[in-house]
Amino acid sequence: DVFEQPQHVGHKKIEFHITTDIPAVLQINSEKEEKNDLCATTEEMNNTGFGRIFPAPSSNDKMETEEEDDEIPSEFISRRDLEKNRLSREEMEKFSVFKNYEPGDPNCRIYVKNLAKQVQEKDLKFIFGRYIDFQSEVERNMFDIRLMKEGRMKGQAFIGLPNEKAAAKALKEANGYVLFEKPMVVQFARSARPKQDANEGKRKK
Repeated sequence: DVFEQPQHVGHKKIEFHITTDIPAVLQINSEKEEKNDLCATTEEMNNTGFGRIFPAPSSNDKMETEEEDDEIPSEFISRRDLEKNRLSREEMEKFSVFKNYEPGDPNCRIYVKNLAKQVQEKDLKFIFGRYIDFQSEVERNMFDIRLMKEGRMKGQAFIGLPNEKAAAKALKEANGYVLFEKPMVVQFARSARPKQDANEGKRKK
């Protein structure tokens, strides 16, 4: 009994260190390394001799970190990076995908095409998440990414945003952004006329 008391105190101290350290690690490293960082941190702490008590706090911290990330705008692309990697109007004219480009009728859903095959939902969240207020449950629920990876729709995505204003801003800032060496073509979605859209898509091809 005597020896168990200090061990609990030590456990609390270590828990404090984890909750402050892990977000810092995640901020420095990219999202792809998130899991590795958590494992590495746990292994480092295991070496201190308190390994048995680590798995539980580590999983709690990951949950806390994810909640914090929702509130940190730096989790998403900065406007400066968007502008830096976006094609100019003159450059867009050289690409056939921007020929006859029309943004379409404003609504809260946007349509993205010409996506590279290695693009994943998290890449689109990284870009378009900046137009969402993650502290608002309503906006979080309306943020919807549908990335097509197979069939004729491959390389295309539909992204639901909270309102027309957010969608218009996303379209203006992200159209022509080069992701995995391919410029994204961003338009307002025309979900109200799906059959017509499919026929238009065939004609364009």
